[in-house]
Amino acid sequence: MKKHALFLIGAFLLSGVVRLTAQPQQQFYKVVVAPDHSNWLYKTGEPVKFIVSVLKDGNPVPDADIRYEIGPEKMPATKTGSTKLKDGKTVLEGGTMKTPGFLRCTVTATVNGKDYKWAGTAGFDPEKIQPTVTNPSDFVAFWDSAKAALAAIPMDARMTLMPERCTEKVDVYHLNLQNFPATARVYGILCVPKKPGKYPALLTVPGAGVRPYAGNIAVAEKGVITLEIGIHGIPVNLDPIVYTNLGAGAFAGYWNYNLDDRDRFYYKRVYLGCVRANDFLVSMPQFDGVNLGVTGGSQGGALSIITAALDPRVKFLGAFYPALSDVTGYLHGRAGGWPHFFTGNNLAFNDKKDKINTVCYYDVVNFSKLLKVPGIYSWGFNDETCPPTSMYASYNVITAPKSLYLAPETGHWTYPEQREIITTWLLEKMNLKP
Repeated sequence: MKKHALFLIGAFLLSGVVRLTAQPQQQFYKVVVAPDHSNWLYKTGEPVKFIVSVLKDGNPVPDADIRYEIGPEKMPATKTGSTKLKDGKTVLEGGTMKTPGFLRCTVTATVNGKDYKWAGTAGFDPEKIQPTVTNPSDFVAFWDSAKAALAAIPMDARMTLMPERCTEKVDVYHLNLQNFPATARVYGILCVPKKPGKYPALLTVPGAGVRPYAGNIAVAEKGVITLEIGIHGIPVNLDPIVYTNLGAGAFAGYWNYNLDDRDRFYYKRVYLGCVRANDFLVSMPQFDGVNLGVTGGSQGGALSIITAALDPRVKFLGAFYPALSDVTGYLHGRAGGWPHFFTGNNLAFNDKKDKINTVCYYDVVNFSKLLKVPGIYSWGFNDETCPPTSMYASYNVITAPKSLYLAPETGHWTYPEQREIITTWLLEKMNLKP
């Protein structure tokens, strides 16, 4: 996810709802890889063919050399090969999958000595994918106890007006609140409509990394109280170099901190900090008392689900490609969610009983089972950061009203259409026009 953090852009979900990764940069030569079903979906046992093209200016590139690897996502390839595209196009036999999951074809084309790479991923009965992570018998009791401990800590809200960011319609504040434990704080950018009245509220939770935040001013101008928080207990309005240095230093690999102890794991304070942010929002005299939502992408997608599950005051959520989902998948021979605790160099370090036990209390799957409010979700099949197998493992156990907007070709990024759809849905939930 470090790579993810580097590509985060300072744009918001159409009207400022959530910070997301940018689309990949266009290249002079384009590799196109697509399963032969237009929706990229198959039944288990059904064969898939991958249609491969290499294009320049929209036209096939003759005699392009390609190498390809085909196999279950994030797993070793089961089929490899190379060929020359006589007419700039070929069809590769992909085989099939006997169990629900995703089969990925990754193609590298070499043109004029330079490599160009892309992938296509076929989904086999993904709605039947079931989670691998264990649900502890005391899961609910653990989090009820944690929330009780948070509730005993005074909020100690401190708001600092940021005149340089205020607009004609919105006041902008740097907010910090006392979090769990009592020595910790949670910081964010609060935007409040200036016009007297009662307003819905939207909490935006962040993707992975360490960075400053600007706040959702555009959404606030539509008549919404917005709060965009950080998770690291540091102010979110400092010079950008501060966050660069912290991300490379003190907060490098923060997702691994105290993974061997469920009570001291880094994300306990993070999850409770999201609830504390809601404590503040619902306490505001401008809040309408009913309409509270949460949204985010990647780590923020996970936190959106988790916050809605932990806090009954949340009435709706919007999540893009949620991380921290079914992270134990790798221990069962398939892809697991970011931050990939149990694969590659992480496996030897984390494949221990106490760490596996801890992740069960923090995995999105077990929060998804508790959801009672409507949610909208969106992701793609080519996501290498948050593999679709892991996201479906969480999505499939949700019994609350849900809708999934798929953009199969996307990886860990979104098209404008995805953002528009979720923006519209969130605003409609707040009884507002897009």
